[in-house]
Amino acid sequence: MRIRPAVAVVSLATALTASIPAAAQAAGRAASSDTTFSNVVVNGGKEIVLGLTTRKTVTITWTATDPDGVAASWAYLWHGPNTDDADGILPSYPPAGTCTVSPTDHTTSTCKVSFGVDAARDFDHNGLAGTWKVLAGAQDANDDWTEIDVAGTAQFKRYAKVTVNASPEPVKKGRTVTVTGKLTRANWESGTYTGYQGRSVQLQFRKKGSTTYTTLKTITSGSHGTLKTTTTARTDGYFRFLFTGTATTGPSTAAGDFVDVR
Repeated sequence: MRIRPAVAVVSLATALTASIPAAAQAAGRAASSDTTFSNVVVNGGKEIVLGLTTRKTVTITWTATDPDGVAASWAYLWHGPNTDDADGILPSYPPAGTCTVSPTDHTTSTCKVSFGVDAARDFDHNGLAGTWKVLAGAQDANDDWTEIDVAGTAQFKRYAKVTVNASPEPVKKGRTVTVTGKLTRANWESGTYTGYQGRSVQLQFRKKGSTTYTTLKTITSGSHGTLKTTTTARTDGYFRFLFTGTATTGPSTAAGDFVDVR
């Protein structure tokens, strides 16, 4: 799925009067150049968490530097073992970035590109969750061009939900409170939220009148993501479950469930 010749030729045809050298296109590799890339940031450095129908605008920013000056530059996200066998490309048809030459250094340009991500359209299997790489490329003023397959990374994660219910309500002081809930996450393949089993989840408590939650214990989600534990009723307050996330799944916090202790 190597697409960089198309990116450069199509995108730069409008931006430049010259296109990528024919020999480089035929060889499917970049010509020799001194271009370097730095400060590559995706989505402001924040992970991108997608539900089943989430739509987001993602921005890649980077700095391209070349002794001859940067005529044009581009970047896109890819997922897979390598760019030739990528199972995901974002955006599908990468445009050239918008670049601004430094007013004090003609060799350096700051660039960015923004594109839409649609979970229902772009993420059709759960294996796409995790680390994506940034391919960055540029063409200098002498029409030499360079591409770096891994100039940076981005994290795409599946959206998670966690629920909570504490009972009985009200409860006598010193008695047992049973706290139940469920941890689920977006399943991009089935189009539903399915249970997330075997994950660590924190039971937290906030005393009435306080703004701070304290972790009481950590439990593990059971079959189909079920959560169940017990604690002792001591004072009025709110119970909640907190899931901090994993490498493929975003964090989630349940709204506190109030228990009146008498």
